[in-house]
Amino acid sequence: MTGNDPLSNALSGIDNAESVGHLTHEVQPASNEVGSVLEVFYDRGYISGFEFIDDGKAGQFEVELKGAINECGPVKPRYSAKADEFEKWEKRYLPARDFGALVVTTSSGIMSHYEAREKGIGGQVIAYVY
Repeated sequence: MTGNDPLSNALSGIDNAESVGHLTHEVQPASNEVGSVLEVFYDRGYISGFEFIDDGKAGQFEVELKGAINECGPVKPRYSAKADEFEKWEKRYLPARDFGALVVTTSSGIMSHYEAREKGIGGQVIAYVY
């Protein structure tokens, strides 16, 4: 994979691995952002887990897949959304209401749009999964 967007590369790798039925996928290089997005995927039940592996360079994540992802990907350009504007982005990126999740980077860290809405904070929509 080429390009210098680790999140985009990570998500397309996970998406491809899921679509061919792999049970694990290695994401490299690891970054805090990718780790936080994986955390949201895990919290929402889309992956079984993930582990950081230190390879002496940037490191990598070993992601345990469970076949729960239909599609995931980055949102580009990154749109800013207020807490009450997520529905607009749900309509654009998710197939149905309350199906899937948007990943949002906020002043309180990276979280799902459900959590951000609950906390009443907005942020930038950086990824989606369903």
